[in-house]
Amino acid sequence: MLRGKNLLRGLAVAALLSAVPAVSSYAEDATPARLAAAGSEAEAGNWLMVHRTYDANRFSPLTDITTDNVSGLKLAFAVPLGGLEPAGFGIGAVESTPLAKDGFLYITDPWGTPYKIDATSGTQGKVVWVGDTGIDKDPNRGILLASRGLALWNNLVIVALNDGRVMAFDDETGDVVWDQQIATEQGEGFTNAPLVVKDKILVGQSYGDWATRGWIASLDAKTGEEVWRFYTIPEPGQPGSETWLCDQTGNPDCWKTGGAAAWVTGSYDEASNTIYWGTGNPVPMYDPEYRPGDNLYSNSSLALDADTGALKWHFQYTPGDYMDYDEVGVQLLIDTKVDGEDRKVLAHFGRNGIFYTLDRTNGSFINATNYVTKLNWTKGIDPKTGKPVEYDSTKSLQEYAAGANRRGGEGMETCPNIQGGINFWPTAYDSTTGIAYGAGIEGCSKVTNDPVAPADVSGGAIFTGGAAAGAGVQAGSIFGFNVATGEQTIKVDRPYPNYAGVLATPGLVWTGELDGTFGAYDAKTLEQKWSINVGNAFEAPPISFSINGKQYIAIAGGGMGSASFGHPELENKSSSNMLYVFAL
Repeated sequence: MLRGKNLLRGLAVAALLSAVPAVSSYAEDATPARLAAAGSEAEAGNWLMVHRTYDANRFSPLTDITTDNVSGLKLAFAVPLGGLEPAGFGIGAVESTPLAKDGFLYITDPWGTPYKIDATSGTQGKVVWVGDTGIDKDPNRGILLASRGLALWNNLVIVALNDGRVMAFDDETGDVVWDQQIATEQGEGFTNAPLVVKDKILVGQSYGDWATRGWIASLDAKTGEEVWRFYTIPEPGQPGSETWLCDQTGNPDCWKTGGAAAWVTGSYDEASNTIYWGTGNPVPMYDPEYRPGDNLYSNSSLALDADTGALKWHFQYTPGDYMDYDEVGVQLLIDTKVDGEDRKVLAHFGRNGIFYTLDRTNGSFINATNYVTKLNWTKGIDPKTGKPVEYDSTKSLQEYAAGANRRGGEGMETCPNIQGGINFWPTAYDSTTGIAYGAGIEGCSKVTNDPVAPADVSGGAIFTGGAAAGAGVQAGSIFGFNVATGEQTIKVDRPYPNYAGVLATPGLVWTGELDGTFGAYDAKTLEQKWSINVGNAFEAPPISFSINGKQYIAIAGGGMGSASFGHPELENKSSSNMLYVFAL
């Protein structure tokens, strides 16, 4: 049903769909059993969840496209998407991972609007339906607006919206099945793709930087009703609350606006029934004097019981962070040998420029190695604890090697760039070679402190406590790590910062770039084997799927894009929101 205030919008969508040729939308349901078997041979041609498999490895086993024939790759078809509203100038960026199920593609635009596309012909993408979310397209979200994808469960297509609602649409018709307002506080909302685990839908509150408190919630997949919620910032008296020294500031409620958002989709270990989720920076991001202490559970990997939300363990990468090095990025779950011993590993490319491996059964530290070329914020990682060597548990305010960002100070230059390293864009792991791949930013930032009085802070307005700007021209790189040893095996420099993340297929690594280039790289050497420039900035990750036994590669492009990073040719980019599909 359409809300009264959205009647005109609904009529516009209906007019759009009336012009779309009728197509069959039949496909098998995405049952929990299918999702659990997403990595099986039977599902090799599908991409059923945002990271393809629960381990978040983003590896497709399809082998039609190889290093020998990838040079013959061509555009098979493209599908225009909406999301340029209001006024047609575009908001945010297209960061969504497409899903592929039995020849049908699913994707969201920057506003979280879901699209179902019939790609069964392999030569054309026909829009089956466009879901009407009824969202108020408020431009105040600005360029930080994003939707990173959707989820499938049985016959439902599920989206989480920036206004704090989670909605389920009928896979066959596109009709709304349920619509729940989950985030209710001012400024709260979602940008991540939901994660389906059995009969639950998991979402993370994404807008921590808007002076809100982060959390992860589990919803009943049939109704959307909330089952449990874990707050990433503990309230006074709970374990971890002793790391928020708000009483030292005269503002005992500083934890209430403390951030630690969970804005990128987590991963899941079925054997232990554990979900793993990364958390964002403490808020305000550049003023630690506003919220002294280590600020748990910000900048952390969290392990939660999937049924109850109870915390099993945590690992905090940068305690008392004041450099905006939140650690929301992908939590890779990998079974490998470390020093000859079988280990269940969580591997993570930290936004702080360091590649970490942890024991995912208990969160204990295994190894850490720099992956960016220039890293100055710490002199190293303690091999026993995994903490920066400068970390002092007796201090309420940490001072790392690049200096302290203090009130009344001159600021500091910190490397890597405040956006990483690797930020929200996904990484990948090829289990056949044991190599994890990432792509990110090479550069530094100038950070300054600008204190704000507590009386002037309210949820819903971005709360930085300072400012940051790129220090010089920023570049990019692609790299691979041997997870068993923690050693970097390969790295190549790229001219532009990477915002898209990577896909791994046998022998190849795929990524898009800000200048509109989409390329395939030899997995052993990272030599570029094929590329095309479509003119649209890429800030979304690619996927691979098959139709009638033929392999395809898909990636979404468009949106206003990110900053120019010091490259004049990236300024004033034209844009159109598109889904591109390639094949031999």
